[in-house]
Amino acid sequence: MLKTKIIPPRAKKITQELNTHNEIRIDDYFWMKDRQDPEVIKYLEEENGYNEQMTAHTKQFQQELFDEMKSRIKEDDASVPYKHNGYWYYVRFETGKDYPIYARKKETLEAPEEILFNVNIMAEGHSYYKLTGVNVSPDNKLVAFGVDNVSRRKYTIQIKNLETGAILPLKIETTTGSSTWANDNKTLFYTRKDEETLRSNQIFQHVLGDDPSKDMLVYQEDDETYNAYVYKTKSDKYVIIGSSSTLSDEYRILNADEPRGEFQLFQQRCRGLEYSISHFEDHFYILTNKDDAVNFKLMKTSINKLAKENWKDVLPHREDVLLEDIEIFKEYLVVSERSKGLNHIRIMRWDETEDYYLPFDNETYTTGTGTNPDFDTHILRYGYNSLTTPTSIIDFNMKTKESEVKKEQSVLDKTFRKENYISERIWATAKDGTQIPISLVYKKGIQRDGSNPVLQYAYGSYGHTVDPSFSTTRLSLLNRGFIFAIAHIRGGEYLGRNWYEDGKMLQKKNTFTDFIDCTQYLIDQKWSSPQHMYAMGGSAGGLLMGVILNEAPHLYNGVIAAVPFVDVVSTMLDDSIPLTTGEYDEWGNPNEKEYYDYMKSYSPYDNVKAQDYPNILITTGFHDSQVQYWEPAKWTAKLRELKTDKNILLFHTNMDAGHGGASGRFEALKEVAEDYAFLLDLEGKIYN
Repeated sequence: MLKTKIIPPRAKKITQELNTHNEIRIDDYFWMKDRQDPEVIKYLEEENGYNEQMTAHTKQFQQELFDEMKSRIKEDDASVPYKHNGYWYYVRFETGKDYPIYARKKETLEAPEEILFNVNIMAEGHSYYKLTGVNVSPDNKLVAFGVDNVSRRKYTIQIKNLETGAILPLKIETTTGSSTWANDNKTLFYTRKDEETLRSNQIFQHVLGDDPSKDMLVYQEDDETYNAYVYKTKSDKYVIIGSSSTLSDEYRILNADEPRGEFQLFQQRCRGLEYSISHFEDHFYILTNKDDAVNFKLMKTSINKLAKENWKDVLPHREDVLLEDIEIFKEYLVVSERSKGLNHIRIMRWDETEDYYLPFDNETYTTGTGTNPDFDTHILRYGYNSLTTPTSIIDFNMKTKESEVKKEQSVLDKTFRKENYISERIWATAKDGTQIPISLVYKKGIQRDGSNPVLQYAYGSYGHTVDPSFSTTRLSLLNRGFIFAIAHIRGGEYLGRNWYEDGKMLQKKNTFTDFIDCTQYLIDQKWSSPQHMYAMGGSAGGLLMGVILNEAPHLYNGVIAAVPFVDVVSTMLDDSIPLTTGEYDEWGNPNEKEYYDYMKSYSPYDNVKAQDYPNILITTGFHDSQVQYWEPAKWTAKLRELKTDKNILLFHTNMDAGHGGASGRFEALKEVAEDYAFLLDLEGKIYN
């Protein structure tokens, strides 16, 4: 490591007393919340300057890593075309370009290409540019789309005339970016966000030619714990308004041929009742946890009898199988399941003459259905990959059972052979006796002698499962001797819905202790040692990093926390911040003392103490709407104040980005190169 006398920034302290439940918390860095304060910008820039100085010796290596990772990517790549409503749609990239080109061809792939959007041209002059919600009208003449060029996830909806190529002057601000056409080709439904909290709370109806300021509000969600959205069923028969919280859902339906009609309530919200709906002929199919179906079940009801008392079981609840999703075709029902942590795809004929699973025989694979907009087809498109196997897009004929690999991910590295890498799943025992699965991948030849660097990754919240998937960028670590480990900790749904329930609210600490127990197991089994152990997580996974740094700093040589949610108590008490109110069913509501006390007992910012910490890299985006920049900024300042070691603490704010980081595919690689250089520098492998 570079020996340096560079002095790290020291943020000023302004004592702020925060009184909750008659308890005073002192926050000396509360002032950093004001993004307009020049002192805030000055501090962030000082930290960025310090980061630049401290990593100056790695800049050439970062460039080499970037070039290496970029060289593995097929730059002139394209997605597998899919057919919808008479056109083949696909997305392609051009060599050297950061952004995608959206295109289509009429009827056959031999037809002339029609470019919908060249985002490279649209993004010129913008440091950040995101296009989303591409939505073609039923007559194929118009396309709606959303644009965000700030990275606050506040999209402006516009419409392009595909016959003339002109973008209409219409601009609808502060939306989610997505929209839904009615079948009349002139009525567009869209979701608007609250200007302050960014909660999606209103559904509007826009008619082409009208002033958007006169758009009709068709639904408003007043409950601050719910978010609203709108979409059309795959059958194109219904426009659906959904409204969801962490624990409950509610839907309204409208005949897509009658956009001036009134939306009909499907089933009113009941706390704890989760459901989603799909339409097929005379029935709606409902994926739900009704009747204590913890792992969900599939039900159906007539289009004329929507309320839950009319729902009937199609696929009953199973204790050991999580029902994740369904895909409806004219002759087939395709069910996505998860059992013992592994994905399964089940194919069933509606006439009940066939019922079978696609065969998979690996312990660390990931599979899932892909883009399947065509209703009347025998072809199911799905994807498959593993920690050692690049992604394949496969078309499976459900009638003949023949498969066609439409595309295999290109790895432009002559030295890459998937057989040179090993993946496996091992099980660590948590302190309460629970078995925690860990997916590993490493290059052949690794000896379990405690000397291997291990990067352990996890997320562990919202029921989100981190599946073991392939990464070309990760090869830059594996080829330098790193083992990559995914800890499938509680808080995700890897082992079913109860796996999630056991890692949220007043059980949240299981998420953190599971990760630490996995680390200890890897060390005990000689996969690594504290001198070579690293951890990484982002967003809610950054919260995880903050907790393990406070609770078990001795187990790690380095930790990377990306856009970390670390000021849990203050954030969850501030209902003006985007996402806060909708998060009460995930973390608890600290306005209730029981949840306040529990949250405060693990909140990373509130529990920083005078002790030795490992080397730390913290990254954030100034425009982040999910985790505000001031959380990692305050955390960094407090760590600098209290930590008793001489290890490195780096904090980098991307002043042009938000929660997802850079928008360009190559700019994003530079952020990965920064992370990897930090790890490899600590391992002394910077020039290998």
